[in-house]
Amino acid sequence: MAAARPALTDSLSFCLAQLTAAAGEGPGWGKDPATNETPLGRALLALRTRHIKAAEGIERFRARGGLRPLLALLRRTAAAGPAPSQAGSGSAPSSGASAGPTPGPAPAAESPLTPSTPVRLRKTLDLALSILANCCTEGACRAEVRRLGGILPLVTILQCVKTDSIQNRTARALGNLAMEPESCRDIHSAGAVPFLVESLTACQDSQCLQSIVRALRNLADSPQHRLALAQQGAVRPLAELLATAPDPALTSALVRALLELSRGCSRACAEQLSLGGGLGPLVSLASHPKRAVREAAILILANLCAQGLVRPALGNAGGVEVLLGELRRRRGPSGNSSASQQPLVRAVCLLCREAINRARLRDAGGLELLMGLLQDPAASAWHPRVVAALVGFLYDTGALGKLQTLGLVPLLARQLCGEAGEEEEEEEGIEAASWDFPEERSPGQTEAGSYRSLRLWLISEGYAAGPGDISPDWSPERCPMPEPSESVSPSLGQTSMSTPRTLRKLGRVPAATTEEPWGQEGPALLLLSRFSQAPDPSGALVTGPALCGLLAYVTGAPGPPNPRALRILARLTCNPACLEAFVRSYGAALLRAWLILGVSPDDWPVPRARPVHRSQHRELGEMLLQNLTVQAESPFGVGALTHLLLSGSPEDRVACALTLPFICRKPTLWRRLLLDQGGLRHLLSALTQPAPHPLFLFFAADSLSCLQGLASPTVSPGLFPAMPLELDSPSPCLYEPLLGPAPVPAPDLHFVLDSGLQLPAQRAASATASPFFRALLSGSFAEAQMDLVPLRGLSPSAAWPVLHHLHGCRGCGAALGPIPPPGQPLLGSKAEEALEAAGRFLLPELEEELEEAVGRIHLGPRGGPESVGEVFRLGRPRLAAHCARWTLGPGQCPRKRALALMGLVEAVGEEAGPLTEALLAVVTGNES
Repeated sequence: MAAARPALTDSLSFCLAQLTAAAGEGPGWGKDPATNETPLGRALLALRTRHIKAAEGIERFRARGGLRPLLALLRRTAAAGPAPSQAGSGSAPSSGASAGPTPGPAPAAESPLTPSTPVRLRKTLDLALSILANCCTEGACRAEVRRLGGILPLVTILQCVKTDSIQNRTARALGNLAMEPESCRDIHSAGAVPFLVESLTACQDSQCLQSIVRALRNLADSPQHRLALAQQGAVRPLAELLATAPDPALTSALVRALLELSRGCSRACAEQLSLGGGLGPLVSLASHPKRAVREAAILILANLCAQGLVRPALGNAGGVEVLLGELRRRRGPSGNSSASQQPLVRAVCLLCREAINRARLRDAGGLELLMGLLQDPAASAWHPRVVAALVGFLYDTGALGKLQTLGLVPLLARQLCGEAGEEEEEEEGIEAASWDFPEERSPGQTEAGSYRSLRLWLISEGYAAGPGDISPDWSPERCPMPEPSESVSPSLGQTSMSTPRTLRKLGRVPAATTEEPWGQEGPALLLLSRFSQAPDPSGALVTGPALCGLLAYVTGAPGPPNPRALRILARLTCNPACLEAFVRSYGAALLRAWLILGVSPDDWPVPRARPVHRSQHRELGEMLLQNLTVQAESPFGVGALTHLLLSGSPEDRVACALTLPFICRKPTLWRRLLLDQGGLRHLLSALTQPAPHPLFLFFAADSLSCLQGLASPTVSPGLFPAMPLELDSPSPCLYEPLLGPAPVPAPDLHFVLDSGLQLPAQRAASATASPFFRALLSGSFAEAQMDLVPLRGLSPSAAWPVLHHLHGCRGCGAALGPIPPPGQPLLGSKAEEALEAAGRFLLPELEEELEEAVGRIHLGPRGGPESVGEVFRLGRPRLAAHCARWTLGPGQCPRKRALALMGLVEAVGEEAGPLTEALLAVVTGNES
């Protein structure tokens, strides 16, 4: 059988020739498209179904120049179509490639129409638009169409031909072209958006609606274009379509388009979506079985939260519960990455700006979720935003109580220490501010946040003298607070909670502004200030973490700290309900160490590089301790301290005894509590126990030193002179004449050491120096008749001071010989051997002289705190007293004092009795 003859339309050249002829660019120029419709239709059909769909068919079609005649055909066909008055409102374009739409009817004389022509024209348009839409799926074709001016004809067709199939293919072609930013810009400039919106409201076909929705979505490729689409009314029809429960495919297209249009949600977008009734459907779609639809709806709700005007309605529609539930799911064990949580975190935080949504959020477990974010180190970038959101609950007593129970205060203090990350977030305009009081807004001035309540609270608390002191642009999230109007500083003994004048210098800003500094720490300080105003804030704020956070901020701020931090500290120290908490938490000792002595937990025991200690910190510390002194010496304070010391737990008794020297100045009070009722012994016995605080030994050394100053206000001279040993004037040596070649008097005795060394001696002098040698040399022992008397267990270095002492030397310097220099151990040294020999030979004066020598070398100017423990290890009561006196001596560096006490505690081990007695004797002045 002969092969079938190939059809003419199988040739791309034939199809292009027909297309060129119909477009008026070939031999068929000027023919009526109606007379050529049959071969043209076959050619267009072959192009769409065969040539374009073939492998690399679109590229061949473009390379063979098919786009130019295709666009020309669209222009001619559109010009031959019905006028706008027949098809709908709008204007018909001219046939020029670069001309825009012009008002007036289409020129009918260019192509006479028969009654059957519109049908054939629509078919031609359908095929040509389908081919163009398919070609525009490739980037090279999109660029070529834009270069050939193909966008304006499509806009003209969209305007003039209102048939659903034509609108569908035109919108599809425009949607494909909009995938290129340059084409997207040209489509906006050509005025296509109003016609797309018009078609969206008039069309009933689902496929056509999907193409229009997709075109609008692709046209929302930048913030400027999204704003333009919203301003031209593109959002409301989409929301209305979503509310009419369309088919699933259209629903998916609508939520994708709304998601794109709601990015960086503008006010116009939010208003139209709300007015179009889209909030309820979006909340319903948040539980859609299809994941893509469900997540898109949730993200749209999150984007809408950027506009305050729509947040109350969003909450009424159930958006709060939806967003909280999704954020909770994504934070679960099998949740998404942190990047997917970011828009939801932002949305939940924005929802905290309206009271109605805060109530819903609190009831739905939102407080626990926000606290979980603050407790998560991986979410540190969001911590500033979360803390700012919690400021919205500033006047919600129930929420504040719950937040305190959940541990908010330590987290706020940790943020003050600078441990929170910094979030790179979008700028939020005035549209994101709270919508609780929209009636207060005006075009020129906006009062952000719950401003009315905040203003009344600021005035009632004395933070502002009147409404004129408060800028209406402040909000709880971002507002700085005005400086207190009162300027009179209380005396040190007063319990006023106002900030003293000397402290206001720390936080004062230039006179040109009335605002306090408001940095990242502002929201945290505002919340802490609110907690500090409770009748009894001790349980939350008077704790180690909270106080450390406040003190770290006050002393570590690069500039003047926010005065609110100073007011918080002053308020706490002036509150009688906080006194016991300051004692139990070692808060008073911490205030003194950090502010007055300049030692924080991070500086101990190894000092850390810190800013230069400023005198303002010392003034602040003295004022705060004076506030505590006023409380402690009041009748209530005396009762509280007595109860702690007599009836408290062992830990409370130790803390009370340690704190008393810092906050009690009345001799009758501290003597009764510390000496008569055993408080001092509680403290001393705790030195060898596990430390209840990182700075406990530092606190204890400082407390004992302060107590010694109270007990002995007159400063006694130092134990050892502060002069080099070389400048001391030694006494004459009486033993040295026996060592020369012609000794005078001649020795009548030699002591023989284990090493064989013979040391000359006088029997009479040696016998009178010690009962031991008197019995040995003058009694009935064999040594009384010997000229060479052995001295067992004695090295030459240890024997040297013994021989000098036996012959009457006192202070000749021989006792310094066996003493090792500072930094070398004393246990096992010649010094310990000499001391043991002095005791064995019953030479108490030599023992005292050797102990004096040890003290001069190891506890003198050349010695350091590390030598104190070494000296104490010798186990000599007199040296133990010397160590205690060195440690607690007046004028000693606080850090060295604490290091010396650490050495003493390490030296005593489990046997704390000698150290306790030595320190007790030094502190009370009862040294023997």
